[in-house]
Amino acid sequence: MSFTKLKLNIPEVRRLRKSPAVAAELRRRGEKIRAAAGADDHEVQVFDGATRARVTVATSTWQGRYNEAKSQTLSRALDAGRG
Repeated sequence: MSFTKLKLNIPEVRRLRKSPAVAAELRRRGEKIRAAAGADDHEVQVFDGATRARVTVATSTWQGRYNEAKSQTLSRALDAGRG
């Protein structure tokens, strides 16, 4: 059996993780989660972290917080963001 060595170009990987294409994909997935959870009560934010682009989907209203506490609407919607 033969083995192949893989050497990552770390600066290039970091650049890729912060690229606009990755941020756009994260926003798309965040919007899918938001729609599955009830778009009126949640908001999506995309921002650059220290090493990568990040997305958050959070409740934006009192009713959204109540729904999350009672029936976990946002937590149950996380699978909508896969793929």
